[in-house]
Amino acid sequence: MGRLFGTDGVRGVANADLTAELALGLSVAAAHVLAEAGSFEGHRPVAVVGRDPRASGEFLEAAVVAGLASAGVDVLRVGVLPTPAVAYLTGSLGADLGVMLSASHNPMPDNGIKFFARGGHKLADELEDRIEQTYRAHSSGEPWERPTGAGVGRVTDYDEGFDKYVAHLVGVLPNRLDGLNIVIDGAHGAAARVSPEAFARAGAEVVTIGTEPDGLNINAACGSTHLDKLRAAVVEHGADLGVAHDGDADRCLAVDRDGNEIDGDQILAVLALGMREAGTLRKNTVVATVMSNLGFKLAMEREGIDFVQTAVGDRYVLEEMKAHGYALGGEQSGHVIVLDHATTGDGTLTGLMLAARVAATGRSLAELAGVMERLPQILINVPDVDKSRVASSPELSAAVADAERELGATGRVLLRPSGTEPLVRVMVEAADIEQARSVAGRLADAVKSALG
Repeated sequence: MGRLFGTDGVRGVANADLTAELALGLSVAAAHVLAEAGSFEGHRPVAVVGRDPRASGEFLEAAVVAGLASAGVDVLRVGVLPTPAVAYLTGSLGADLGVMLSASHNPMPDNGIKFFARGGHKLADELEDRIEQTYRAHSSGEPWERPTGAGVGRVTDYDEGFDKYVAHLVGVLPNRLDGLNIVIDGAHGAAARVSPEAFARAGAEVVTIGTEPDGLNINAACGSTHLDKLRAAVVEHGADLGVAHDGDADRCLAVDRDGNEIDGDQILAVLALGMREAGTLRKNTVVATVMSNLGFKLAMEREGIDFVQTAVGDRYVLEEMKAHGYALGGEQSGHVIVLDHATTGDGTLTGLMLAARVAATGRSLAELAGVMERLPQILINVPDVDKSRVASSPELSAAVADAERELGATGRVLLRPSGTEPLVRVMVEAADIEQARSVAGRLADAVKSALG
């Protein structure tokens, strides 16, 4: 059996891979591991539990709450809120543990469990490994200590979480958004209420799409993975810009007033310049991943801002930021971390800060994003292959070497197994879009041949 934890928690098809039994067992194991690590020492432990609107989140939430309470942890149930809201509330309420039920941008049948440690930070890999080991031991019949009587956890609905989080978002903005007309696509997800409310409180005139979740329509032809509806709505309403979230609202992509996409690299570039101007870009450095467009790196070099790269995954961006004291980092996919105000990617905060930059400068989003030129980049997802053999296949290594020789210094190749889905991502950059498309197509065929 493979490792349960991927790059962003435990994910799978709800009630098939991710069952109520697994959710309960992992929650018990997490409580035990954190207790053994000393996180609960000297006090009665408290956990914050939230979810996105997926139908399966209802029974998985019940399982997680039952597991935690059975292990002696008091639970504050915050209901449907974004992942960064759960992280923020875990920190601001002084909770010992946070749990978010969401599969982010994945299709509705999927779901996932993500744990946060005290302060709202993602658990270290070592702690996740220990939770998995403990879970497997319990599942094999190893007994565990069960509190009784007054020792069991109590469960409380914490309805104040929504207002507390929205107030935090609006309170950290450098300036208001008065005069801006903004379209928000909530992906029928966790940001469906939060994001429109935050933008409105900040002074923007708000038009909404994708803000009517019914438990089944999350990410369905909407949100940050499907921008067509947002593009059309921005143009139709003559809006200044549009922002799109994913299912759990830890990411944000945008479109300018003409409906052109502004991706995570461009958002990072805009925010980096604004933060440097404000004196908040610590060490004059921005952190991004190996998936970032080469144009972003060239733009940062031209603007005199240092650029640090990490492995793909916002957890690795965050680790680099925390280790070296950086203030800004993120991914092309729209995970942006502003560490002074959030412990994880926060799509609503990102959209607010981007809009605040537009309002403060009086410049259009297109003009601001023009600080970088995106080099042609082709990304192909190759499903139903053995992603574990990406690095060990001689056939694939030879295909990559051929592609790199063809591209030379004007492009690059990246093959990456997805951390959350059963597929391999093929990314090719080149000075010419047709060359990038041709090379990417050949590499995708090579992945199918070598790993299929």
